[in-house]
Amino acid sequence: MQNQEHKTALLVMDLQNGIVQHLGDNLEEALVPYEKAIKAAREHSIPVIFVRVGFSKGYPEISPNNKAFSAISGAMTVNDEATQIHKLVQPEGNEPVVTKYRVSAFAGSNLEMILRAQQIDTLVLSGISTGGVVLSTLREAADKDFKINVLADACFDRDQEVHKVLMEKIFPRQADVLTVDTWIDTLN
Repeated sequence: MQNQEHKTALLVMDLQNGIVQHLGDNLEEALVPYEKAIKAAREHSIPVIFVRVGFSKGYPEISPNNKAFSAISGAMTVNDEATQIHKLVQPEGNEPVVTKYRVSAFAGSNLEMILRAQQIDTLVLSGISTGGVVLSTLREAADKDFKINVLADACFDRDQEVHKVLMEKIFPRQADVLTVDTWIDTLN
């Protein structure tokens, strides 16, 4: 069962239809580590929180000064298919889906409120992309004094060198970097 000293949550970030396509042609195989982590969390009564990026109709949240988001041309409102969590990793029951408006899972979302209300102090991060949502969320979570684990094989970046440098050199300064299987072993 879950370590009683810490209350943990698994964050599954940006595994939405418009982003999972970056995993490549064999999507079902690429999603296996994420599915495995979600299954283990559920079996050990660890809350699973899904995070997606999405915007309001007309995109009022996007400034023309924001280089990344101002390039969005459409189909990224909270109701569009592109912002829905992919069917292979769907939330169950009361698992929250948090909508963020920037790169970090905390940016403009109710994530911190959910974590504090549930007295969660340890985060297990997974998501697409390593150099985007994972990096930004890790940095902000560290500043908010959360204990952090990163599931290296349940994170993805199109630039494998960026992924490698972050996992091996940057993330270990603020988090424990584990494989999904190693993390699951710590739960038993």
